Amino acid sequence: MVNFTDADEDLPPASPEEEYQDLLRAVRRRRGFGLLFVRCSPAEAEKLVKQVKQDLPHKTIEVLRFEEPIDNLYGIVQDRPDCQDIKVLFIQGLEYSFYKYEETKRQQGWDSEAIYSYSWKGVPQILNHLNQHRERFRDDFKICFVFLLRPFSLNYFIHRAPDFFDWRSGLFDFPSKSEECQQEDCQNQSLNPEERNKKIIAIQERLEADHQTPEEQADLLVELGMLLVAAQEYEDAIANFDQALEFKPDDHQVWYSRGVALSILGRLEAGIDSYDQALKIKPDLYQAWYKWGISLWDLGNLEAAIDSFYQAVKIKPDYHQAWYKRGVSLRKLGQNKAAIDSYDQALKFKPDDHLAWNNRAVALSKLGRNEEAIESYDKAVKIKSDDHLAWYNRGNLLSYLGCCEAAIDSFNQALKFKPDFHLAFNNRGIVLWALERKEAAIDSFNQALKFKPDDHLAWNNRGNALSSLGRNEEAIDSYNQALKIKPNYHKAWDKRESALGKLGRNKAAFDSYDQALKIKPDDYETWDNRGNYLSDLGDLEAALYSYDKALKIKPDDHEAWNNRGNALSDLGRNEEAINSYDKALKIKPDYHLAWNNCGNALSKLGRNEAAIKSYDQALKIKPNFHQAWYNKACFYALQGNVDLALDNLQQAITLNPEEYREMAKTDSDFDTIRSDQRFQALININSGIGNRESGIGNRE
Repeated sequence: MVNFTDADEDLPPASPEEEYQDLLRAVRRRRGFGLLFVRCSPAEAEKLVKQVKQDLPHKTIEVLRFEEPIDNLYGIVQDRPDCQDIKVLFIQGLEYSFYKYEETKRQQGWDSEAIYSYSWKGVPQILNHLNQHRERFRDDFKICFVFLLRPFSLNYFIHRAPDFFDWRSGLFDFPSKSEECQQEDCQNQSLNPEERNKKIIAIQERLEADHQTPEEQADLLVELGMLLVAAQEYEDAIANFDQALEFKPDDHQVWYSRGVALSILGRLEAGIDSYDQALKIKPDLYQAWYKWGISLWDLGNLEAAIDSFYQAVKIKPDYHQAWYKRGVSLRKLGQNKAAIDSYDQALKFKPDDHLAWNNRAVALSKLGRNEEAIESYDKAVKIKSDDHLAWYNRGNLLSYLGCCEAAIDSFNQALKFKPDFHLAFNNRGIVLWALERKEAAIDSFNQALKFKPDDHLAWNNRGNALSSLGRNEEAIDSYNQALKIKPNYHKAWDKRESALGKLGRNKAAFDSYDQALKIKPDDYETWDNRGNYLSDLGDLEAALYSYDKALKIKPDDHEAWNNRGNALSDLGRNEEAINSYDKALKIKPDYHLAWNNCGNALSKLGRNEAAIKSYDQALKIKPNFHQAWYNKACFYALQGNVDLALDNLQQAITLNPEEYREMAKTDSDFDTIRSDQRFQALININSGIGNRESGIGNRE
């Protein structure tokens, strides 16, 4: 079974976070001039700027926000006093320059088709400027420009500033929670921007006519609002819905659509108020119950969200989206059995929903129903073979089950479809390390860090692998990197101290232990490791104190009981040591190390039959446990039982020839049988070696 303590958790289904991480990576890596284009709403733009600044604190990031038309971006940037210091410059509000252009052409008598066709009949001045000065931008500014554009603004760049746009380093799309806010008017959604703009102009012209009745005006305002929602112009859409409600305050569809637009803008409370109004007028409007649930979910009110989703499926039992989101909410609350029931309902009505199969698998694994979980992951990837998250989650579960090769295959599939998926590289590295393929594990951690250099878990895991290969200086460098990113990561402090100890840098090691325990004083693993380190230094009383601290925090830590027994045995307190080993074995009866070490303590007390039984238990659990074979050989040699001593020594040497052949050459336990020709044949040396130390008590 692989220990996933330092692995990343199961991930939720795909979200805009992936697109954001791609944008963040592009901004982080860009050195000097660059052009990035981001399609998003103004509300989403504000969120992106704030988040990027937060995530890249060491980059000088500034924002140009325009609320009026401009013609000369180069001059505006050049005139900034901080121009030479800026590394990233977000540009927001260029749509005002396009609004001015459209209005000017309309006043000149252009018809709607000419204005919105994106032809070369006319080009906004700002785009002419960018096309003509792109080389000056490149040569004079060491800045990564990030243009935050509404969808129609981006189309202007594509069609009327191709020279400038072609120099882009990336294009990123943030549709503002489009998964949860699908537009109800499919016809409007299917329109391309040109067609949609023609309809918008036509409706605006009709609204300006004097002959419209209030009811007709309301209908036109609603239609215009729906078109604006489809165009992701949510603020303008809300304004039109508000005007429509002045004429038709009891129109549930308008209240509902208003709620959708508000929710997409992140104004969730206001959106809920609109859904509430819609449901007062039409209580069986299941879409409003569903959207209300989505907003509650976004606000973190999961219990209320579950109730809303349930109201939706009571009205429309085959509403698979509501069943699915209800399942997601229940799983978030840890109600995994109920979540599975909801996923089953969703799959009853939409059997090819790979997200539902994926989340169902996660819930099943939380209940320990692992075979069913694997089957669910298999369903997910059968439906959508390139679902890298399902492959990743499947790999995590297989790793937990100890199916390491199958887990690696799953992680490889995830990486096939998302080659920069650092989480899969990290967790694949953990599995390779568990398989003793440590060089391959290090390569995998290196790949994770290539795509996410600030992943403290990957740095820590890389350090673990290097330390296990004896490359402790490199390991310490890795732990230092992890701690540079996350200074309070106590596990890196813990492992760092172990590596320092192996290099004999004792003071630094103790400082590292103290730092780890200062951050997390209740970390039983650190107390246990501290005890091991003190034991290695021979400070056994201090080691016992550390083990006792670990066991006070976690009384069922079988490893700490075993290590405590070792320290007591080294102090000659073998009865107490046996009690500690018994505690370990009560918690974990198949713990072969404790059986072996208990045999050592029993042997020291002269309880020979009990000692042999302990060694035999260790070998019953792990037949290739060479330490127990060697300990039995020493025991029988001391008893003068030559045949059994040689038989057991043969087993130990067969399993680990280099270590035990050399050890037996100088082990005083074998002095009584050293002249035996069979013994000499086993160790392949002549007799007559002088002073030797006893080897009985070999343990881990």
